[in-house]
Amino acid sequence: ASALDGVALALPALMRAEKLQKRVARVGFDWHDTAPVIEKISEELAEVEEAGSDSGNSNGGNNNENLSLECGDLLFACVNLVRHMGIDAENALRQANAKFEKRFRRLEVLVSGDNQKPEQLSLADLELIWQRVKTEES
Repeated sequence: ASALDGVALALPALMRAEKLQKRVARVGFDWHDTAPVIEKISEELAEVEEAGSDSGNSNGGNNNENLSLECGDLLFACVNLVRHMGIDAENALRQANAKFEKRFRRLEVLVSGDNQKPEQLSLADLELIWQRVKTEES
């Protein structure tokens, strides 16, 4: 028998990560505070950066697979931090999605008011408008 028995494979990945982490925490395989979790996120981010720079090499297939695995590790570590902070990861991401969508739709309205489309603007111009949208919310 494993502490992980019964964690459904059919769960959305974010929810499953959280459940796996809760299960192993029950048997003591967990950090006691957030500091080491944040360190782990930094470590995983460095590994993503390294794998990302490697993915530009000629044998891209294996490197892209490695990049995907490293990105997964980073996401898993981020779920762990959110869990340690007592936040439901699924709900937090759902709220972030809604906030992003609301802001981007407002950006589109502002851009169309100037008779333009987002794809006609530079990223720097879009970022300025994005910052305006965020300021409007305050």
